[in-house]
Amino acid sequence: MMNSKRTVAFHTLGCKLNFSETSTLSRMLESEGYEKKSFDDFADVYVINTCSVTDNADKECRQIIRRIQRKAPESLVVITGCYAQLKPKEIAEIPGVDLVLGASEKFNIVKHISEWNKGDSTKICSCDTEDISGFNASFSAHDRTRTFLKVQDGCDYNCSYCTIPMARGKSRSDSITNVLKNTEELATKGVKEIVLTGVNLGDFGKGNDGVNTSVSINQREENFYELIQALDEVKGIERYRISSIEPNLLTNDIITFVANSKKFMPHFHIPLQSGSNHILKLMRRRYLRELYAERVTLIKQLIPHCSIGVDVIVGFPGETEECFQETKNFLHNLDISYLHVFTYSERANTVALDIKPIVPIHIRHERNKILRNLSYMKSQYFTEQHREQTRKVLFETSDKNGMMEGYTDNYIRITTPFRQEWVNEIIDWKV
Repeated sequence: MMNSKRTVAFHTLGCKLNFSETSTLSRMLESEGYEKKSFDDFADVYVINTCSVTDNADKECRQIIRRIQRKAPESLVVITGCYAQLKPKEIAEIPGVDLVLGASEKFNIVKHISEWNKGDSTKICSCDTEDISGFNASFSAHDRTRTFLKVQDGCDYNCSYCTIPMARGKSRSDSITNVLKNTEELATKGVKEIVLTGVNLGDFGKGNDGVNTSVSINQREENFYELIQALDEVKGIERYRISSIEPNLLTNDIITFVANSKKFMPHFHIPLQSGSNHILKLMRRRYLRELYAERVTLIKQLIPHCSIGVDVIVGFPGETEECFQETKNFLHNLDISYLHVFTYSERANTVALDIKPIVPIHIRHERNKILRNLSYMKSQYFTEQHREQTRKVLFETSDKNGMMEGYTDNYIRITTPFRQEWVNEIIDWKV
């Protein structure tokens, strides 16, 4: 079936972790002789790496499959990622889907594609969540100036609204030794900035060593604080970012270390989800708002110029107008920089389905809009505080209509006319 002229195209939905995994799948297929194409081009094989955090992600996946069917009905369509693990049979019934690869099988993609012939009935390669084990290291390369490096996978938390533990299995992670090896390899490729990613990044230390995937999941004597200390010593990498870390796992030691590090950027992304303790308890989060406020206060004391991003969910079952106002006021008074606002959507097999009363859809959308407006104001205020300051900006590769973008150390986006000599360079920039 295979020859050197076969082509493959990828589309990624969802989080930074998915981007790092897609990039690794791409390198695996390219090493087997596949030529990578843009997803808008014709390809022999299309791979969609899915997300299933929201209902929209499911719908988007279906729309993309229909688009491929119209454009390239003879091409092989492979669906992997969280949606593929959670609802393999549902996906297999979508016309045009050939292969569905669950969490345990996505990194065996070369084998599955090589054994496949168009015209075979749709094949599902999946397993129960309890059987997902082993850690597959992955990182994005050549796709972006910033590289996403996966160091942890899975989650042992059971938030009442979340399907990720069902889609990705138990918390497990790479070893510090292996992370350092991958980091050193990325340094040789000219990577300037690494974004550390995982499902529950602060839980780093559990799991097998990422080399022998048959090793059972166990508890290791390593933790996230030790990981960032080790990474800080790697020569050649100039910047690190921590993608997202739970407030209860963001220790004072980690905050203090970042405050004193020259390589770890003054930027935290800390999921809150709600500013109402009543809702946090219904969500089965592992902290209350008081702890969250303490973390933000300490960060701003030690790193006044630090950017702090916040995830928040609106319209969760039981979120009365009073609860929402609590969240809004809490966020308004916090010294944060921007929000990622998610509208709650019902997910199958989650505890939240039994929580009442349900918030009407139109009210969920209204609340989303209110918090997005708050995010805009917070972002504008944060940027304004740094006006006329000189900060270091890493400019990215893409030429967008004659313009290029980059981010300051504290995550302020800078746009300027494209200059080739600035690509992947860190430039002193007056904001």
